Amino acid sequence: MRMKEFKTYKYNKSFELESGKNLPDLHIAYHSFGTLNEKKDNVIWICHALTGNSDASEWWEGMVGPNRIFNTNEHFIICPNVLGSPYGTSSPASRNPATEKSFCLSFPQYTTRDMARVHQLLADHLEITQVKLLIGGSLGGQQASEWAIAEPKRIQHLVLIATNAYHSPWGIAFNESQRLAISADPTFKSESLEGGRQGLKAARSMALLSYRTYETYGTSQQETSTEITDDFKASSYQKYQGEKLINRFDAYSYWYLSKAMDSHNLARGRGTIEDALKYISAKTLVIGITSDLLFPPEEQKFLAQHISNARYAEINSFYGHDGFLIETEILTKEIGNFLKNCDVDNMGISDL
Repeated sequence: MRMKEFKTYKYNKSFELESGKNLPDLHIAYHSFGTLNEKKDNVIWICHALTGNSDASEWWEGMVGPNRIFNTNEHFIICPNVLGSPYGTSSPASRNPATEKSFCLSFPQYTTRDMARVHQLLADHLEITQVKLLIGGSLGGQQASEWAIAEPKRIQHLVLIATNAYHSPWGIAFNESQRLAISADPTFKSESLEGGRQGLKAARSMALLSYRTYETYGTSQQETSTEITDDFKASSYQKYQGEKLINRFDAYSYWYLSKAMDSHNLARGRGTIEDALKYISAKTLVIGITSDLLFPPEEQKFLAQHISNARYAEINSFYGHDGFLIETEILTKEIGNFLKNCDVDNMGISDL
């Protein structure tokens, strides 16, 4: 049994974006886990979030693996690297065939709808006509909802976590503040992948404040001494997290991904948001996190209210928005109950 593979699919046509611009040499990198059965009906498709990658067993270890809720012994689990992310799929870090240099700021702008269409292309290439379960959190949930609307017959079951039907002014403001920090770095215009690193470091520090909560910092970064006047734990933590990101990500990919998140609006070209959500026919679970500041629970409640065959679950988490990555035990319980209630066959959940 093939437990984990990393592959890249090269789409041999020009890929037209929602903007009308074309992207040449589209590459789609993806990880797969387990084996696709003869009927090709054991597929679980995971859409990752902003700075994630296609190795879902790495960043969602509690969910993906042998005898986990997404059991690699029984399911064929696939997680593509999203359009614009620098882990193998075409992105600003990719080589521009016209210049033989990295695209950087010459990469065409794209949307969450374009991201979903890349998933569709890969599914077509793999001859997967039925996705048993499509799941995503945050930006991943935005992609998943776009795909479920575009191809309702292909998606049988849908799980959306800590996400929304359109990106809020609050979320856009956070992203724009981060982009202002990136563009304030004079090296960002250098058109080199080393450009904008210090700006990205500051942007990551801003983003963390939306991913966690006052209580999270109050507990994890609290000082033990009342005498300290500088070099606080919270300061060191922000610098450390920023440094970690710039060592694995580039400022241009982050810039474009945040723009794509801002673009998310399921109603575009479809009437109202309510009209758009009516296209989803998959049995759906929407999960909100009580402490989520970036995607507050009212956004998930709205999704559940307007998607047919949807149910809503809410989890308590100390970790805010990041709870969708951390609270794997609670998520396993909620998703397992949902799948049982849907009478899903051969999903490997009988022992939960």
